[in-house]
Amino acid sequence: MRAVTYPAYSTDLSTLVVGDRPEPKVAPSAVLIEVKAAAVNPVDWKLMAGGLDGLMDSVFPVIPGWDVAGVVAAVGPDTPELAVGDEVIAYARKETNSGGTFAEYVAVPASAVARKPSTLSFEQAAGLPLAGGTALRTLDALQVSGGDTVLIHAAAGGVGSLAVQIAVARGARVIGTASPANHDYLRALRVEPVAYGDGLVARVRALAPSGVDAVADFVGGQLETSLAVLADGGRLASVADPGVIDHGGRWIWVRPDGTETARLAALADEGNLSVEVAQTLGLDGVAQAFALSQSGHVRGKLIIVP
Repeated sequence: MRAVTYPAYSTDLSTLVVGDRPEPKVAPSAVLIEVKAAAVNPVDWKLMAGGLDGLMDSVFPVIPGWDVAGVVAAVGPDTPELAVGDEVIAYARKETNSGGTFAEYVAVPASAVARKPSTLSFEQAAGLPLAGGTALRTLDALQVSGGDTVLIHAAAGGVGSLAVQIAVARGARVIGTASPANHDYLRALRVEPVAYGDGLVARVRALAPSGVDAVADFVGGQLETSLAVLADGGRLASVADPGVIDHGGRWIWVRPDGTETARLAALADEGNLSVEVAQTLGLDGVAQAFALSQSGHVRGKLIIVP
C-alpha cells in the first residue's frame, strides 16, 4: 500500500516521503480500514519532532496520522460489531507511534471505531474524532450545561470550533477568543467573539461582568487571563497548560474510545455539529499540510485524501 513515512525524529519536513509499505496485519479485535480521508492534527508534527518521546515509543519508519474516516476492508475474528463495507470513523492512536492513518489502509482496534455520521462527507468526518473528542472531554470535565457562560480560547480552531458547537447545543452562552478575521464565522456559530491580545480581560469582563462560569483553553499561555475572568467557583480546563492543575483545574488528554466518538457522530446527525474543511491534499501534500498547521493560521481541518 502507499503511505507517508518519516525515518527518524526530525523537524525537517522534507524527510516525509511517500512509498510502499506492507499492508497492516489485522489483530483479532481490530479492523482494517480503507482510508477515505485522514485529518491533520498538531500532534502529528509534534510527534515527528520527538516532542512526545517521553510519553510513547516510536517504531521507525513511522506512518503519521491519528484520525481516519473510511470503509471496513477486513475484520479480525473477534469483532462481531463491525462488518466489511461499514463506513466508520476512529481516533486511531495506538500505544506505540508507528502505523498511522496517512496511508491507503490502517488497522484500528474495534473499541476505537464508530459509525460514520451520515450527514458528513468522509472529509468532514475525518476531522471529527480527535478534535471533537478533545472538545467533548473538556466540556464534560467542565460540566458545561444550559445557563452557563463559557469562555473558549482559540474558538475558531480545529478543537475550539467543535467545542463551541457542543456548548451551544447544551444551551450554554459562549464567548470565544479569535482573530478579528474569524469573528463573523464565530457569530454564525452563535458565539460572542472577542479579540486576542492586550485588554482581553477587560473585553471579556465587559460581556460577563460577574465573570464566566467556565474556561476551556485550547491554545495554552492563557492561565493568567483565564483566572482573571473566572467567577467565584468557576471551572477551568486546558489541553495545553498543565499548570491549571495548581489552580484546581483539569489538564485534558483524550483516549481513543469508540463510544465517545459515537456521541460526536450522533451530535452531527442531529444537526448540532459540523466540521469545516480548510483544504484537502494528497499523500504527497502531507509536508505542506504540516507546514500550514504549524503556521497556526488555519481555520478548520486539513484533510489528507489517499
